[in-house]
Amino acid sequence: MAKHLAKDAGKAATASLGWWKAHRFLLLRRSCQLLIIALFMIGPALGVLRGNLSASTLFDTVPLTDPLILLQTIAAGHWPELAALLGGVIVVGFYAVLAPRVFCAWVCPLNMVTDLAAWLRRKLGIKLSYRWSSNLRYWLLPVLLLGSAVSGSVLWSWIDPVAALHRGLVFGMGAGWVLILLVFLLDLVLVEHGWCGHLCPLGATYGVIGRKSLVRITATNREACNKCMDCFNVCPEPEVLRQPLKGGDRKVMSQDCISCGRCIDVCSEEVLEFKIRIGANKDEG
Repeated sequence: MAKHLAKDAGKAATASLGWWKAHRFLLLRRSCQLLIIALFMIGPALGVLRGNLSASTLFDTVPLTDPLILLQTIAAGHWPELAALLGGVIVVGFYAVLAPRVFCAWVCPLNMVTDLAAWLRRKLGIKLSYRWSSNLRYWLLPVLLLGSAVSGSVLWSWIDPVAALHRGLVFGMGAGWVLILLVFLLDLVLVEHGWCGHLCPLGATYGVIGRKSLVRITATNREACNKCMDCFNVCPEPEVLRQPLKGGDRKVMSQDCISCGRCIDVCSEEVLEFKIRIGANKDEG
């Protein structure tokens, strides 16, 4: 079968599987992202989620702390309160067990902006892109921690577009829209998947946290793959799909996978699915 055009990614799946099955994980993710934003917005009234993505409490009881903010706070020489430390442990434990970078695809509001830029790139046929190393984000982590230690402040909080967008949606948008626009333009015209795939240090943090997590995209039915490339065209980290679709371990074991499930949606041959990583290598072959 000939490769599909990027702008047509998902059309074959919609035709053969139906609209819902070809969009189910996309719709579930959007629902999850919008629900979390709504819970923060009604937090003062109902008290389900209070605070913001950096530090919050669930039902006024369970603390939740952004692990990257927590690390920078410690690096800056400010020892966090016990609730903040406990919140960090809870968040790290949850994402370490569940799946790689679940936060990026199912919680982060900026994902909606980067997905829009990627969709426009495909529809407009924009192929030019600067080539950046995907490891750049991992180098930013020690730079941020060192910068926080030298400056004595939580460096990332000054320029974090994820927190800026979340604060803007919940409390009203100020000058933070400039950061959001820059990320959108970066992904649209300069570097394909530039933010999530190359720069975001928060995504890198969750990648490291979830590298041994249980739920993985798996090419269970890879013999049916017709090489149409639809999954590569929609995946924000397409390199993670190469090995599972070629041979050996069928599971996407890369910590860079954002567990969005979009590759499952757009596959008309139903090659991929979410599976729990138990039973190690019995799926290889």
